[in-house]
Amino acid sequence: MNEQVAAPRIGGWLLLPLAWLIMTLLTTALVTAMYLTPLFNPQWRVTLFSHGSTLLLQWGISLLTAAATWLYSLWICWIFFKRSYRLPRHYILWLLVTVLLAIKTFAFTPVSDAKALQTLLLSLLAAAVFAPYFKRSQRVKATFTQP
Repeated sequence: MNEQVAAPRIGGWLLLPLAWLIMTLLTTALVTAMYLTPLFNPQWRVTLFSHGSTLLLQWGISLLTAAATWLYSLWICWIFFKRSYRLPRHYILWLLVTVLLAIKTFAFTPVSDAKALQTLLLSLLAAAVFAPYFKRSQRVKATFTQP
């Protein structure tokens, strides 16, 4: 008898990391849109391009970082729903990237320290909970088996 055992569906505790991923995907989409707004507003465009190369370079790096994070999050979401065997490793890497971006926000972005600290703590908490879960959980190993 040739019986194939189907991998479990995405459910249970896996819905929490999926929700975190989707929330981050939406947030980075909004941040990317925020960085693109100066291109469509004539006053902001003049301000951006008239202050020299330093401001333009910082804006460009921020835009590229936000776009790259959004694209990587979108790809992670795609392989999550495909139940790819590559997901656990890339999800853990993605969690580390979000922690690094939260540290960058805390250190270099002109936002209130309370808001930056909240972002950093949430990223650290997500990484502290989800990374070991994706590393050791039998449910994760059984679910993400597709090529």
